[in-house]
Amino acid sequence: MKKKLMSVLLAAAMVAATAVPAFAADTVKIGVYEPASGDNGAGGKQETLGIQYANSETPTVEIDGKEYTVELDIVDNESSNDKGPSAAAQLVSDGVSIVLGSYGSGVSIAASDIFKQGGIPALGVTCTNPQITQGNTHYFRICFLDPFQGTVLANFANDQFEAKKAYVLTKLGDDYSAGLGHYFTEAFEELGGEVVEETFPEGNSDFASYITSAKNAEADVFFAPTSTEAAALIIEQAASQGLEMPIMAGDTWDSNVILNAAQGKDVQIYVTTFYQEGGNAEFDEGMKEFINSDSTNKANNGGDDTIAAVSAMGYDAYYVALEALKAAGSTDPADVNEALWDVTYDGVCGHVEFDENGDAKRDNAYVKTANTETGAWDFVGEQGID
Repeated sequence: MKKKLMSVLLAAAMVAATAVPAFAADTVKIGVYEPASGDNGAGGKQETLGIQYANSETPTVEIDGKEYTVELDIVDNESSNDKGPSAAAQLVSDGVSIVLGSYGSGVSIAASDIFKQGGIPALGVTCTNPQITQGNTHYFRICFLDPFQGTVLANFANDQFEAKKAYVLTKLGDDYSAGLGHYFTEAFEELGGEVVEETFPEGNSDFASYITSAKNAEADVFFAPTSTEAAALIIEQAASQGLEMPIMAGDTWDSNVILNAAQGKDVQIYVTTFYQEGGNAEFDEGMKEFINSDSTNKANNGGDDTIAAVSAMGYDAYYVALEALKAAGSTDPADVNEALWDVTYDGVCGHVEFDENGDAKRDNAYVKTANTETGAWDFVGEQGID
């Protein structure tokens, strides 16, 4: 009996030992530093979806001849400059090799020193404020910058609408909003235009007085680089007040939140962005299948399968991170950081390579307009600053 019991125990021990996956010790962690709540939660979820789709498609990476399983370590920075550093510190503590994010320039800037002190490289996906990479060697990004985007928007307002006066509304304390508003204003005034500027505070939900100001100023365009949360309110109130001038915004407005807010309303909305659905049929098909395969994915995409440009950018960022890991031949963050400088990658959003600041070399943006009848984006064209 004792002999039989010992045999059973030995067999159980052997099963338990063999039940441990062979790759258990060979896992590399990629941190995902994104908002899942707060003002930018909608956009952060869509950016994360692109990263998750890429991970589902390519869950392993070969590093120095060894296959590693890629684990996504996702934290919620809550769209908060105050709370973001704690989320960043969690990723450092978890031992990630590289961080992707964040949607929102302010939270990216707020976390930068945490990543620097932890020796972790960060790869911005759609955070466009120049301050993110300035004066450091650990933060990179794959998107265009606000000086470029602001100039593109100013040129578009001048070329498309022959605008001579612009009303610019930005949010107090928001690095992205203030930064893009500044660069648009600078470029628009260089073109000979006049700018009327106003700001709104955190938590504001009544935009009626600002819309009235724009109408009274007899502006030709209404420029509002804001979060999607504020954008939906602006659209609703602009429509109710009969705002006839075009409403313009940057990449944050490229969301089905905006399409839903604008559908059936008499408004004109134009945005600059990183990707137009239809740009890569294979990616579009796979991304839509991924969104529709899971109710949580669909909810995180705003309830439908419209592909946001930030999802496409998240997808590309994941593959850039894999290229850095392969080039480093190591999971050590310091080696990955060093390897990033020379990484190049051709993604669904275009070619990625970095300049001396760690910024992607981008020279074009997509411009699209909200079709208020179909509830979809209509492609207007590509625009640069030449």
